Amino acid sequence: MSLNSLEREAVAEAPNPLGMDGIEFVEFATSKPQVLGALLEAMGFRQVARHRSREVTLFRQGTMNLVVNAQPVDLPRIGRPAAQSSISAIGIRVRDAQAAIDRAVELGAWAAPPRARAMELNIPAMHGVGDSLIYFIDRHDEFSIYSIDFLPIPDVDPKPPAIAGLAYFGVVQYVGFGRSGDWIEFYRRLFGFSPVPDTVRFGIMPKGVLLRSPCGKFWLQLVEPEGNAQFAPSDEHLNRVGLGTPDVMAAVRTLQKRGIDFIATSLVHTSERGALTVASAGGVMFELVHANAP
Repeated sequence: MSLNSLEREAVAEAPNPLGMDGIEFVEFATSKPQVLGALLEAMGFRQVARHRSREVTLFRQGTMNLVVNAQPVDLPRIGRPAAQSSISAIGIRVRDAQAAIDRAVELGAWAAPPRARAMELNIPAMHGVGDSLIYFIDRHDEFSIYSIDFLPIPDVDPKPPAIAGLAYFGVVQYVGFGRSGDWIEFYRRLFGFSPVPDTVRFGIMPKGVLLRSPCGKFWLQLVEPEGNAQFAPSDEHLNRVGLGTPDVMAAVRTLQKRGIDFIATSLVHTSERGALTVASAGGVMFELVHANAP
C-alpha cells in the first residue's frame, strides 16, 4: 500500500455521507481454512470464536477482527478458483447501519440479499468489487456483534494483543486497465472517499491511486495492470490487506521469527516504510505500512 510521510492535516476533509467510522472486520473466503488459519496464527491473529451453525471462525489481534468463511455456499464461484483464499467482504462501522444501506442504495449501490439464518444477526450489505460484499455495522459501541452468532473458544484470550502495534491500515484493490476513474467515482459518490495527491505515498509500493476514507481511519489503493499485463485477462478484486505499525522493522523481525517470509527483490524489499509478505495459503499477502499509532 503506497506511502511517504503523510501530512494528514494537508488532506482536505471529505464529507461522510454514511457516517463511516473505520473497519469493523475483514472476511476471507477459503476452501482450506486450516491452511489459512495457520498463516493467520503466524501473523499474530488468534482464533477466539466459532460460528454457531456455519463453517466460520473469528480471529482477532489487537483492534482487528478477521473472519475466515469456509461455508461452501458463501465461497466465490466467479473469477479466481474457490481453492484460493480471497478477501470476500469488509465490514464498515457506521452510525446507523440501516440508514447507511438505504443511503448507499439511493446513491446507486446494489443491496445484497440477507445471508442470515433463523436466530442469526442480519447485517445490511451491498455488493462491492467482484464477488465481495461491504457490510455496515452500527452496534460496535454497545456490544459485540459477534456475541450473537459466535461461540467463544474456551480458555482463549478474547482480546489477544497486537504484534508491534499492528492495526488495519487499508485494502488494496486491483482494477481493470483504465478503470481507476470509475472506481474513484464509485467510492467518492457512495462513501465520500477522496483521492490524495500523488506526492502522498505510503509503504514501499508506489503504484496506484490512494483514496482516503471520509473518517480518516483507513485507506483504499486502486492498482491497474501495467505493461503487457494490461492485455491479459484478469478480474477486479480486493487483493490484500494493509496493516499499519509504528515500527515496521520490529514487526518484520517478530513475524520472521514466527515463520513469515517477506518479498526481497530489487524493486520490492523491506524498509522502515513498509514490507510485503510472500503470497501463501492460496495467494494471501499482507502489506506492512509505517503508520503512527492512533
